[in-house]
Amino acid sequence: MEVGNRYVSLKKYINGEPCESDLEIKTATLSLEPRKGSGDVIVKNLYLSIDPYQLNRMKLYNSSQSALSTSRRLALGQVIDAPGVGEVMVSDDAEYKKGDWVADFIGWQEYSVIHGGETMRKIETKEFPLSYHAGILGFSGFTAYVGFHHICKPKKGDRVFVSEAAGSVGSLVGQYAKLAGCYTVGCA
Repeated sequence: MEVGNRYVSLKKYINGEPCESDLEIKTATLSLEPRKGSGDVIVKNLYLSIDPYQLNRMKLYNSSQSALSTSRRLALGQVIDAPGVGEVMVSDDAEYKKGDWVADFIGWQEYSVIHGGETMRKIETKEFPLSYHAGILGFSGFTAYVGFHHICKPKKGDRVFVSEAAGSVGSLVGQYAKLAGCYTVGCA
């Protein structure tokens, strides 16, 4: 079975604030049958985390270019990727079956094909809203928690300065700092 998979791509690199004309919605045909032996999992995307770091990825030049896919410049016309949550539609990976909820890097699109699933994780609990797994219980939350509690290791009364307090990670670090009894200053 095939479906029309609508997705958002970058039409031109931005200079300053992004605007609607910088992006475009395209449609590509997607087979809902993974290749046998591929380990591919096809998910229907439910939630995306659209974070401030993605703005740098939309610029032709920026200071944060690296080998990491999360900071690499986006290619014009290609699907924009982001952390998100989806429901498994079909799977060629024995660990995942139809109806499972998973979190991983997915696209700004209706369906994503996740190859190999090395960073994909199954969402086993229904204790929290599903959308939380795209943010506080996802990559941003993990980064903030580990960075603050395991690297920074603050004590009550410490002074904490959060340089990107408006971002998905920085906003959480600011909250963790306040909860830990730290004098907290955020810059956005």
